[in-house]
Amino acid sequence: MKFSDTFPNVKSFAEAEENQILNLWQGLGYYSRARNMHFTAKHICNNLNGVFPSNYKELLKLKGIGEYTAAAISSFCYNEKKAVVDGNVFRVLSRYYGINTPIDTTAGKKEFTKLANELICEKNPGNHNQAIMEFGALLCKPKSPSCKICNLASSCIAFNKNEISKLPIKSKKIKQKKRHLNYFVITDGETLYVEQRNKKDIWEKLYQFPVIETKDEVFETPENSISNLLTLELIDVRSLKHILSHQIIFGKFWLFRSSKNLDLKNHIKCVKFKNIDNYAVPKLIENYLNEFFQLIN
Repeated sequence: MKFSDTFPNVKSFAEAEENQILNLWQGLGYYSRARNMHFTAKHICNNLNGVFPSNYKELLKLKGIGEYTAAAISSFCYNEKKAVVDGNVFRVLSRYYGINTPIDTTAGKKEFTKLANELICEKNPGNHNQAIMEFGALLCKPKSPSCKICNLASSCIAFNKNEISKLPIKSKKIKQKKRHLNYFVITDGETLYVEQRNKKDIWEKLYQFPVIETKDEVFETPENSISNLLTLELIDVRSLKHILSHQIIFGKFWLFRSSKNLDLKNHIKCVKFKNIDNYAVPKLIENYLNEFFQLIN
């Protein structure tokens, strides 16, 4: 189901329940974007009389819209002279002008943004932005760029110095944190217990099974962690991995069979199998559910 089919206008989107939006967004990642879109839609309807801002300065005031998005909207939609600086633009400018300033530093971002705004076309800033972004995506690619057919090759500093593979420069390497999440999947054959993630962390507001995070993968006696599990039958244990931009999640799923309702905390819900699709879940949980239903059928 498409967003446009469910929400034909901003008002319908603003009036929707957050879980409905997250459910439609499921699998796309970056769930904060969906929450920010929802917040901004409500702000536009309730505080701006339904009128979307039409310039860079006002767009920046909207939650979830930063310099890149504000420049894109203002130039594409309103022809405002604001340069879009994304990964493609960083790459094209650093190679063509031979710039060695790291693009992930404050100095680098200022330098490239200043240069991009100096170069932007006066009459058609939107077309200019789209053109340089497409040029970076299709020709000046990160790996195996098409320098042999590039019309700018003769004046490209990186090409003439044989430094294409060295640019752009990043000063930092992304360090991926490893996390071990032990999920307790409790079922009577018709229901599952789930809880909502409410901490400021990955997958905020999405649903999951009751979980305990450990420092490493050694977790052999879950019965000692949740007292109710002492009375349940452990019928399956399996592990799944999910990779995020800054984290590697190792999920271990402990499947227990229950023949009675458990006395669990108030925030944990008992959900029938047929209704589980109404709850937005992380991709890791979705992948497990696919295996779970094959296992029990």
